[in-house]
Amino acid sequence: MADQSIPQARTPVTDESVSSQASSGISRRALLGTAGATGLVLGAAGGAVGYAAAPSEATPLTSLGADEVMFHGKHQPGILQGLQARGHVLAFDLAAGVGRKEAAALLRRWSETARRLMAGEAAASDDTGVARDAGPSSLTITFGFGHSFFARTGLEKQRPVALDPLPDFSSDHLDKARSNGDLWVQIGANDALVAFHALRAIQKDAGSAARVRWQMNGFNRSPGATAHPMTARNLMGQIDGTRNPKPTESDFDRRIFVPSSGEPSWMANGSYAVVRRIRMLLDDWERLSGKEQEDVIGRRKADGAPLSGGTETTGMDLEKTDAEGSLVVPINAHARISRPDQNGGAAMLRRPFSYHDGIDADGTPDAGLLFICWQADPLRGFVTVQRKLDRGDALSKFIRHEASGLFAVPGGAAEGEYVGQALLEG
Repeated sequence: MADQSIPQARTPVTDESVSSQASSGISRRALLGTAGATGLVLGAAGGAVGYAAAPSEATPLTSLGADEVMFHGKHQPGILQGLQARGHVLAFDLAAGVGRKEAAALLRRWSETARRLMAGEAAASDDTGVARDAGPSSLTITFGFGHSFFARTGLEKQRPVALDPLPDFSSDHLDKARSNGDLWVQIGANDALVAFHALRAIQKDAGSAARVRWQMNGFNRSPGATAHPMTARNLMGQIDGTRNPKPTESDFDRRIFVPSSGEPSWMANGSYAVVRRIRMLLDDWERLSGKEQEDVIGRRKADGAPLSGGTETTGMDLEKTDAEGSLVVPINAHARISRPDQNGGAAMLRRPFSYHDGIDADGTPDAGLLFICWQADPLRGFVTVQRKLDRGDALSKFIRHEASGLFAVPGGAAEGEYVGQALLEG
């Protein structure tokens, strides 16, 4: 999303020729060339606005591939970074007989693998070589714990109250087999092979300790596809994410992250992720006229500006009427109902992926949004807004919630530590 901060980037070092390095079996970071003047020119929000690649025998690595996000830090990666072009989200269930000790060993393995891959290095063992020619490509790997994890590891007393199951909503048609799970992993990158490489490494690291419960694939517009950085569009063609909270806002941390003095203590600087697979009924949606679509959303399709006028970032005038005295922004418009000031200030940081999982036998596309949102308290964030939407959002007839999960995502790991260490060893 255009509102989010960009990943921290490092300039890759220049090494010897790719052929001699590849034959020596060194890490994929050592295969990176320099991001020279012929590489992509990045805009202010990290989007590539153009390039001029001179033909050569060994084309330098572009700055898009060189962008690196740090694994260690106050918060886990994959929350504050901008939208990535490719993503995978998946949940694992611990195997029978696996307890706290084995779970700790798994998170230790996963954290080390995430650190290495996000730095552009090969996995510690049995690397597949899929991403050998690529840079880090803004890879992020994020880990979380589901409600069921705590009973399976004897840590019920450490389970946060905020992790209580989400309530039922009228738009729910949830597939239990594709919902929830003991452990959750989010993977994102600006290169599809880098993202897949990470997915495969995480799955292999699970070994006999955990099995995949469900896995979903998503995508966003690639950086550099537009003339200038802009808010993303979803598969309905709407600009999506205009009012996302900004890290520069004074109350951002309070709304998105658990405070360092919060409870439980192991969640300090962490956040809660709500994950929803929302199918868009695109055939029904596309039968609407452009004006009808805009009335459902409450914003202009072309530029995301509110129907009350202005630009994308102009505040919405909820009282403005037309010549006939009707509200310009309909009373049931999605953008009106979901506004924080219409929901007691409830806010969440939305960081979704679109998905397309094929076409049904009747020609209906199985496509929509892998909705992922972050908040310090899901009851005050997602639940508050969704309850309001559930009571009359015009968009509801064009979407269907088909899978759901809520996960506690602890703060980032310090140097030499692994994600969740305070929980599993505290």
